[in-house]
Amino acid sequence: MNNIQVELPGLSLSNPLMPASGSFGYGDFSNCQDLDLSQLGALVIKTTTLEAREGNPDPKMWWNDEYSLNAVGLKNPGIDVVIKEKLPQLKEKYPSLPIIASVGGNTVEDYCQVAQLFDQSGLVNALEINISCPNVKKGGLAFGKDPQFAKELTEKIKSLVDLPVYVKLSPNVDDVVAMAQALEEAGADGLTMINTLLGMGIDIKEKRPVLGNGYGGISGPLLKPLALRMIHQVRQQSQLPIIGVGGVCTVDDVIEMFMAGANAVQVGYQHFKNPGICIDLAKELPSRLAELGISSLTDIQVI
Repeated sequence: MNNIQVELPGLSLSNPLMPASGSFGYGDFSNCQDLDLSQLGALVIKTTTLEAREGNPDPKMWWNDEYSLNAVGLKNPGIDVVIKEKLPQLKEKYPSLPIIASVGGNTVEDYCQVAQLFDQSGLVNALEINISCPNVKKGGLAFGKDPQFAKELTEKIKSLVDLPVYVKLSPNVDDVVAMAQALEEAGADGLTMINTLLGMGIDIKEKRPVLGNGYGGISGPLLKPLALRMIHQVRQQSQLPIIGVGGVCTVDDVIEMFMAGANAVQVGYQHFKNPGICIDLAKELPSRLAELGISSLTDIQVI
């Protein structure tokens, strides 16, 4: 029996680990070409918008041993290319790998059209609605800050698609519980939390920001305490499945996420150090659970 298997709406996962959106592109980034992606619980593809986007000015990313900053700005080739070229190649190579499509947009209409096209493609298993990107001037976080706005967007998408809809929450909000409750009322099938925290770095030699956009999303271990707190707060008030993300680097971090209330886990920053981190953690998880006297993930009690 697989004691780390996870069942979520639309997703039957052999293990709870998946790369966060943007980590592996559409399974075509150079950092994952030597990996067997079928060993992942699922793959969350790069956030896709209606039209192609060039993203923010370079440099788009910066990192050190403690954290990273990114202001990619949802750079992607657009939904038509993703459905016609990217996803068919991914499905051909990994036909049994659950795929979660990350949906982005500037307007409600954009989000809905992208969601519908993914839904009609038959190439993905679930949608993750990215209303929480902190480095895009239009859309994104504008939707993710207002519970009523997020609720209306989610209701609209749910009325148009058959796929399960997960909504990715931002930490850059006043009340994450109110946001989660609004999305649950809207019929969301699950939550992904949290996205990156808005931050900045400065190159003191060049006397300029390290990112071309000035500000960008912070990823890395320092995000974990915030993610755990927010997941735990939401779990006290909501029964929706939660995919936890933020600062996961070790197998113990994965277990902490479950004890806070998560039902699966995404990893982002740590791929800079080890592209195979999700696969490695999935292999380590059963023995670590045994050491702790936990028979399976479903037996983990929320603290």
